[in-house]
Amino acid sequence: MEEFAVSFWIYIVVMSMFVGGAMKKFLALHIGALPSVVAWLGVTLLVERLCALCMPAVLARLVLCVSCWLYFSWASPKPFLPVEGKAVFITGCDSGFGNATAKQLDAMGFEVFATVLNLEGEGAKHLRRVCSSRLTLLQVDITQPQQIQQALLETKAKLGMRDLWGLVNNAGWCVNIADAELALMSNYRGCMEVNFFGTITVTRTFLPLLRQSKGRIVTISSPSGEFPFPCLASYGASKAALNLFINTLRHELEPWGVKVSTILPASFKTGQSSNPEYWEKQYKNLIQNMPMSLLEEFGEDYLTETKELFQNYAKTANEDLSPVVNTIVEALLSPQPKLRYFAGSGLTLMYFICSYLPLSISDRFLQKLFVQKKVLPLALRKQQGLSPSDNNNSIKENLNNCNSFTKIID
Repeated sequence: MEEFAVSFWIYIVVMSMFVGGAMKKFLALHIGALPSVVAWLGVTLLVERLCALCMPAVLARLVLCVSCWLYFSWASPKPFLPVEGKAVFITGCDSGFGNATAKQLDAMGFEVFATVLNLEGEGAKHLRRVCSSRLTLLQVDITQPQQIQQALLETKAKLGMRDLWGLVNNAGWCVNIADAELALMSNYRGCMEVNFFGTITVTRTFLPLLRQSKGRIVTISSPSGEFPFPCLASYGASKAALNLFINTLRHELEPWGVKVSTILPASFKTGQSSNPEYWEKQYKNLIQNMPMSLLEEFGEDYLTETKELFQNYAKTANEDLSPVVNTIVEALLSPQPKLRYFAGSGLTLMYFICSYLPLSISDRFLQKLFVQKKVLPLALRKQQGLSPSDNNNSIKENLNNCNSFTKIID
């Protein structure tokens, strides 16, 4: 009877450990933890069944010790690696994530090599003003291989016998949004040149240094590269190609000891995303270069609604870039960095819906999350016997709905 009482209390303790661990994972609200939660609960069920059979007290104690070791080795945060002596190369530091990351890493003591498109631009001037002498600014257009090679030579010359610890692939480009059929081919090619081919060229160029140091590659991607956001075909396709390349690289670099991480940010105000003049210019370029047959079929008010919806969405984006910057720091310094990081609010809900619920639900969610289009193409309105003016009031209503929905997600 006494042996049974001991087993019972050990059973309670073990169950508390396992269930507590699972709840901690769940409450962390990180979609990447879902497989771990499932595995954790599976082991919990197994232990529960074993204990229910009144295992001997000695065996129960052994299970308790192993469980505690597994739990604390899993749950205890690992200290970051030391910063001293580490150098990092970052692309796209004129503004946004790259600019903020360069400042943060410099403040932490990293030696930073930051690329900008314009050495005399506001972003470069700001970095010179606020950063230490450890930061080196390099003018690099990542679509120009010769500039990347020159950056490599300058980086190696500055490092001397020291290693390059990390590469942060941050540079990216997104042009005006439109239906996949309406987007200009120059948009597709431009996104692929910067987001895919440019990033590949930078990564391949600096890989020998990273293999030598057994360092880190951190790449800023996008959820639009994994899910079909309406009107983001050109940008999303380039990020999808990038994701596959980075994941393949991750497997291939494992024997070399190079850790590869991908960061998927939520909606943040970066670059030209909140500049109305920039998007107005892109919109005019779209109208001027679109085949007249398509413009007549869809109608200019259809395109105008898309532009205004996106501008309204961009206005509600998060101005605080620290979630992404902190994630980059973690990926560079964690002893065991994650393969994928989700930075920003709303991503957990989005990834859960898009990964686990039926397509009919996830498609509707993406439509409501990004652009809630209500203006029908002109040709469809004519087929249904509607006049062009029937959609005039829907644009304002749609903008209000988009703003309200974005606040709920954030």
